[in-house]
Amino acid sequence: MTSSTLSAEFTLPEEHSTNRSGPVRWLISHTLRYWPLSITLLGGAISNAALAAVVPILIGQAFDAILASPPDTTALLSIALTIAGTQVLRGVLQFGRNFSAELFGQRLERDIRDELYVNLLGKSMTFHSLQPVGDIMARATNDVREINLMFNPGINLVVGSAIFMFMPLIFAPRYHPSLVVTPALYIIAYTIAIRQYLRELEPVTAEVRGSFGDLNSRLAEAIDGVETVKGMSQENNEVRRFITNARRYRDAVVHQGDIEARFLPLLLLALANAGGLLHSLILYSQGVLDVGDVVAYFGLLQLLGFPTFVSLFAYSQVSLGVAGAKRILELINRENDLDQNVAGYSGEMRGEIEFKNVTFIYGQGEPALQDISLKIKPGQTVAIVGQTGTGKTSLVKLINRTYDTSTGQVLVDGIDVREWNLEGLRRKISIIEQDVFLFSRSISANINFGLQDASREMSVEAAKAAQADNFINSFPENYDTVIGERGVTLSGGQRQRLALARAFLTDPRILILDDSTSAIDSETEDNIQQAIYAAARGRTTLIITHRLSQIRWADLILVLRQGRLVAAGTHDELMQSSEAYQRIFSERG
Repeated sequence: MTSSTLSAEFTLPEEHSTNRSGPVRWLISHTLRYWPLSITLLGGAISNAALAAVVPILIGQAFDAILASPPDTTALLSIALTIAGTQVLRGVLQFGRNFSAELFGQRLERDIRDELYVNLLGKSMTFHSLQPVGDIMARATNDVREINLMFNPGINLVVGSAIFMFMPLIFAPRYHPSLVVTPALYIIAYTIAIRQYLRELEPVTAEVRGSFGDLNSRLAEAIDGVETVKGMSQENNEVRRFITNARRYRDAVVHQGDIEARFLPLLLLALANAGGLLHSLILYSQGVLDVGDVVAYFGLLQLLGFPTFVSLFAYSQVSLGVAGAKRILELINRENDLDQNVAGYSGEMRGEIEFKNVTFIYGQGEPALQDISLKIKPGQTVAIVGQTGTGKTSLVKLINRTYDTSTGQVLVDGIDVREWNLEGLRRKISIIEQDVFLFSRSISANINFGLQDASREMSVEAAKAAQADNFINSFPENYDTVIGERGVTLSGGQRQRLALARAFLTDPRILILDDSTSAIDSETEDNIQQAIYAAARGRTTLIITHRLSQIRWADLILVLRQGRLVAAGTHDELMQSSEAYQRIFSERG
């Protein structure tokens, strides 16, 4: 499965398609675009191992030169200079290798963050409603970082150490063919031990990443809802819950450490050194080897120490990286029903809305809406009323495809909303909700969010229309004032007026107000009522409200009950014909 085959609400052109059929294949598809760095990394690893093997060979020759009678000092000088020269070259090549590995890791981290971020923006609200924000943040930050560390130092050391292992096999026969037995047996035993080690480590590293995600998720939730926590004196319970999650994460990390502490290759290395030295000494006693050969061979065996000690850390890092990649890919591959439909209709919109036998179900639950059929003419103002939980918000969110219908059709200007270009559809529809979200940016940036190239004059006019200009100018930096995250430094009424200004600026053909004046005082409401009335002219306006003043002047009133449309008409008509409407109106009268 490639990234281009997945549906999404939002995508960007991709220069490189990734294989999302599994975490390893996904990572490989990311690395292929940087194959020159792979060659540099591999070349540096091979040269590093080969030049490291030169040292014990030359030291063995130095021993022979010292033991010669008389000692060959000329040869010693040549050997010393050769060692110095090869190790300087090794250092230069190592720098190139490590630089390539670091660049490799950083670029992969950047690319994966970009892919994940674009993918998250393309997910439907069904996905975001169910996925904890803290868990998403853990995957988008720590798990992505683990992939960087998996490549450097993880895979960088794994590749380098693997090549080190073959140096004794390559150079031992120069002293005696039988000396390959010890490194060959060690490599076989090491491979078996590493496979078992990784098999034990895989579920534990997955638990480490998963428990960290849960810890982060619960922490983010508690901080986001800190006002509720404090207001209900639940600090102690939240602390206990955090300690429980922290202990689970700690236990997973300790379990990982326990597996690493029982790393069998360390014992195998000691046995290989002892066996190899014994073998070479037996050959020496038989006159097959001289002292320099024994020293050189034992020095070659010492090269096995680097991959053994490094693999204790490197393979754990690789396992953590694969676990992180699996968690990220699981998020990316999560089912997404909505498609941006790039080739869809994106022409002008008049604002006609029609529901044809619409039923909508959240997940596998009970229907939120059942068999809704109605038609709204362009420019009409429609009030939607009903008790809490009757599906009013669900109804309006089908229009801009926040959700898609389970059965039936929603048409805008006679065109099924699924056949619209999603961006073109949403740019012409503005929804102002009761729970207004504002960004931690300046007031003008929040007003301009839907039309980011708008001038200051346009922002001011929109704010005036929403009755927000006066309170904005009361701040020391007026429109340049930076508000807190989610607009917490503003009152509810101020937040809703900024949301109204944001909607007015985009000049939508369909305006939806979801109980958007609920946090506004009566004096301000009178002013905003006039602003909404003026804004409704020439565009289709849907108002979910309990305020009688807004219900009365609607051209059409829809009465919902238990997800069904039970009545539709003007105020006077419904007062005569609908008991449900009469009951709602009398309760608010």
